[in-house]
Amino acid sequence: MNEKQINEIVKRVTEEVLAHRDRQPGSDESIPPLSLASYIDHTLLRSDASIEEVRKVCDEAKKYRFASVCVNPSYIRFVAEQLEGSGVKPCCVIGFPFGTQTPEAKKSETADAVRNGAKEVDMVINVGAIKSKDWQLVKRDVAAVVEAAKHKAGVKVILETCLLTDEEIVEACSVCKKAGADFVKTSTGFSKGGATAEVVALMRKTVGPDMGVKASGGVRTYEDAVMMISAGANRLGASAGISIIAGPSGDASCIDCGACRAECPTGSSVIIKSSY
Repeated sequence: MNEKQINEIVKRVTEEVLAHRDRQPGSDESIPPLSLASYIDHTLLRSDASIEEVRKVCDEAKKYRFASVCVNPSYIRFVAEQLEGSGVKPCCVIGFPFGTQTPEAKKSETADAVRNGAKEVDMVINVGAIKSKDWQLVKRDVAAVVEAAKHKAGVKVILETCLLTDEEIVEACSVCKKAGADFVKTSTGFSKGGATAEVVALMRKTVGPDMGVKASGGVRTYEDAVMMISAGANRLGASAGISIIAGPSGDASCIDCGACRAECPTGSSVIIKSSY
């Protein structure tokens, strides 16, 4: 597919989505707090994070059954070892936090992460290429990571939506989908803004029901999480995962998950059933 064809497709999809942007983000506070754990990528991306802090995040993820632990690449082997057999996925960022590396550099970084045990990678897109409307480069950037992951790791693409217009968000989502990414993601959490329900709804409208949408950046409370899910997110990036699943009252309740025997696997509820 040449550059002209990509530009024509991007233009058509953008016009269609923006013309039918009728979904209003809402909130459904009937979601049991502990059920949110399966949505959450438990995240620690500070440059000064110690290995003991990473170990603690892994222990928390196993205890509360979060979807993944997301760290910088230097820790991914350690995280994969810590999470082995737990069902929690090891995840790391690629091209973080600016996304200005070449596609070849991101491909190499992804291949290294997969060799070290990553089951998901969150790559930062080339925002400058989006601003330049160089959709051929944007597609090559994403496709390089997808190729390096080789179906061994899911690929989430961080758009850094606070730097983009609605039109650019739609265009970028369309290209990510065509390049074979598994998710589009709002933010790194290291720029001037994070996820909003309106942007999440726009991303969901663009990619449809079969592709993932991850809300990250500023998702700190149960209410934030519910709002993002109601808007269309099916994954959340958060360093405040434990606070989120504690719910609005700060006291998580039993969700009848069936995983307990003598005690609640989250340590948050009193067991009142003798069997399931």
